[in-house]
Amino acid sequence: MVEPISAAGEPISSAIARRLEQLILDGTLLPGKKIPSERQLSERLGVSRTILREALKELRGRGLIETRQGQGSVVTGLVPRQDTDSPLAYLFNDHPRTLYDLLEVRELLEGQAAYMAATRGTEQDFHRITHAFNAIDQAPPAQANPMEAARLDHAFHQSICEASHNPVLVHTLQSLMQLMLNTVLASVNNLYHRGPYKEQIDRHHRQIYHAVIGRRPEWARKAAIAHIRNIRERLLEIEQEEQRLDRSGGWERTLMGEKPTTD
Repeated sequence: MVEPISAAGEPISSAIARRLEQLILDGTLLPGKKIPSERQLSERLGVSRTILREALKELRGRGLIETRQGQGSVVTGLVPRQDTDSPLAYLFNDHPRTLYDLLEVRELLEGQAAYMAATRGTEQDFHRITHAFNAIDQAPPAQANPMEAARLDHAFHQSICEASHNPVLVHTLQSLMQLMLNTVLASVNNLYHRGPYKEQIDRHHRQIYHAVIGRRPEWARKAAIAHIRNIRERLLEIEQEEQRLDRSGGWERTLMGEKPTTD
């Protein structure tokens, strides 16, 4: 059977593939996240599952989605991810200055992400941000589980980035996730157990949260920049006091499915 042609003169499956590409570009379908099932997509897009399968086949051929065992189809990262053996990961572990370089990048990118999230975020985005904020706000002391505290902290910032609906920004930060997680873990290991520093971090998180969901973009940008800049300055203070910063590589073990060791 010959596939029907769309009004634009292309096969329907190709037109559906382009619609799905747009959902990836605008951040509706996020990297690493499972896309809806064939049944759900065919119903939403108003096409048969046969045509939908052809569209998904086109996306797989372009490397935009991949099928994972037991997970279904997920969106791939548009920007190559830095793995734990990359030169940049090596520099992070062996050269202290790289930590501050990464925090400078976070300051730039997350400040803009907060601004765009406050401007473009949907109610669904704000629900996810609220869930992530409540998780860190209600979490037990970080000393009990530093890795979990870092994961929750990162998830809050990630939810704001995803609400920016800028695919280049989302995919860029996703590609640097391993290194970004390490900066968060450095913050947890070195600042969370110091009362005044932790209180300031909590205040900044609240300010960012309320600015974003209150749709106050300029305030959101300033709060996000102040938050990362404060972390960078406090870590520098500790290092200048000749106290060794804890740059634990525990995230590598965690992401590989291994249980981190404790001293």
